[in-house]
Amino acid sequence: MDQLVRSVGDQQQEEEEEDQLQEIMEIDKLATCGINVADISKLKAAGIQTIRGVQMTTVRNLSKIKGMSDAKVEKIKEAATKLSPQGFQTGTELSMKRRHVFRLTTGSKEFDKILGGGIESGSITEAFG
Repeated sequence: MDQLVRSVGDQQQEEEEEDQLQEIMEIDKLATCGINVADISKLKAAGIQTIRGVQMTTVRNLSKIKGMSDAKVEKIKEAATKLSPQGFQTGTELSMKRRHVFRLTTGSKEFDKILGGGIESGSITEAFG
């Protein structure tokens, strides 16, 4: 059981570290995919500092940046996807991740009942009152 808890904990830690790396990947990395430094500067001037920022900004809003054509925007979006391919998840993928979630008891049957079985792993639970 300890080995199972440890392996699930290790897996969650790896996923968290991967998420953190994704979130802080700077936009300058787009240059490695053939994006012009001037275009990267335009993105920075528009307030987009990370690869995740590029992914979260719509094509329409990127096209509104002065000097960005639809072709450039499409190329930038493709480069961002290559650098950080996470994007969307299918329901099946999410279901597979959820299989590794477990619940820890609080020691109180009533409180566990309110929480739906205890404190869920991989999430933040806050209680007050």
